[in-house]
Amino acid sequence: MAVVKMNESNEYHIIGDIHGHGTELENLLLKLGYKMTETGYSHPEATAIFVGDFIDRGEDLVEHGKVLDIVMPMVKHGHARAVMGNHEFNALAFHTEHPGEPNCYLRPHTEKNKAQHQAFLNEFPLGKAKTEAVLEFFMTLPLFLELKTAVSNKPFRVVHACWDPEQISFIKQSLQNNKLTREFLVKACDSSSKEHFAIERILKGVEVKLPEGLYFNDKDGHTRNAVRVTWWSDSDSKLNDISRQRDLDLSHIDMDLTQQVPFYGLDEPLCVIGHYWMQGKPKPMSDNVICVDFSVVSGNGLTACCLDSELNVEFVTT
Repeated sequence: MAVVKMNESNEYHIIGDIHGHGTELENLLLKLGYKMTETGYSHPEATAIFVGDFIDRGEDLVEHGKVLDIVMPMVKHGHARAVMGNHEFNALAFHTEHPGEPNCYLRPHTEKNKAQHQAFLNEFPLGKAKTEAVLEFFMTLPLFLELKTAVSNKPFRVVHACWDPEQISFIKQSLQNNKLTREFLVKACDSSSKEHFAIERILKGVEVKLPEGLYFNDKDGHTRNAVRVTWWSDSDSKLNDISRQRDLDLSHIDMDLTQQVPFYGLDEPLCVIGHYWMQGKPKPMSDNVICVDFSVVSGNGLTACCLDSELNVEFVTT
């Protein structure tokens, strides 16, 4: 796939996971200098880039419609670009029936799955025309972007959770413009498939399975036996160093992680991600990885990473 040049802008505002917080999104865009036009919010010198996860969470709000009424016109009219998040993928699977199996969905309608998706369903019920229009929009979202800045032509990347070269290569070979097809969506919902592994890796990140008998409960109370890790760390790191489960002591575990974790080399282009519910004041994760998800759901504000043509970084938060 050819690298896309974003010559229309001198600056790029990469916006973190929104999760149904429409007012926060509007406030952030206004703070960044966007103005409402006939074709949606636009900026005279910048392009917005969304890292996905527009939906779900925000159960106490009724703002999914507001989020999508802002995002969809911006993308349609070239004021913004966007990549798919795991919540958009899950929504597509939740609302898509198995081929030839009526009332059997790619993402089963279990109580757990319905609860995770309920904030979206409250405004966009199953089978409604307005819901189908949103799902069609989700299908147009690429799984990742490879871009170059204006003037200086410096490369950078945007993906929701993880840049794994092997899985990125598989996606490029399997899909046109890195966008899902119905066939790929169906295959990706089969946990034994290559498609499933690729989607899990780039939209959800890297997990390392814990030794037999070791489990923990995640933030939603679900029992897990694998920990999500920071793939942007040094390749000689120990599991306890790169585990995102900071309340779990893994210092006694010593294993070779290089075969399980696609550590991101310092010679790779800048990569901007969301997904990870970071805390505290926004800052780069490493010399060439930036996360823009700073937990708007937890009341920490919606964050944007502003890049100029030289890839200088400035964070703006509501």
